[in-house]
Amino acid sequence: MTDDVVRRVFQAVDSFDPEEFVRLLTEDARFVFGNAEPLVGRTAIVAGLRAFFSTIGGLRHRIVRSWQVDADVIAETEVTYQRLDGRETGVVAVSIWRTHDNGLISDYRIFVDLTPLYAPWNPPPKRHDHANSSVVLPARDLPRA
Repeated sequence: MTDDVVRRVFQAVDSFDPEEFVRLLTEDARFVFGNAEPLVGRTAIVAGLRAFFSTIGGLRHRIVRSWQVDADVIAETEVTYQRLDGRETGVVAVSIWRTHDNGLISDYRIFVDLTPLYAPWNPPPKRHDHANSSVVLPARDLPRA
């Protein structure tokens, strides 16, 4: 049962459509992403997700494991974000949510460090291949015979 619910939640998130995700929430749901201020209600959550989605090119979750304790579901995921520069970066996240008897989520929390997602991209330094290079010296620097 839990596996199907967890898959459905992350499919909705990965759809990159906030409206799809909030259909899984109660009208007065509370949503907390990392250390951001809580968002309360579907309208606020949609606006918050749209703002976040505007800073990335896409995302996908791989569920590592999940479990349920009473009405609480815990999911550990590996999230691959596509940055706006086209590069991808991965982070580990834990999501915890509480469901009601009707199956809708009333409280959703995401614990993640997004520092790698927004870090400046620094390409690795180019390595000089000494074996396949030649140095041309100006005539004045050539040894005389």
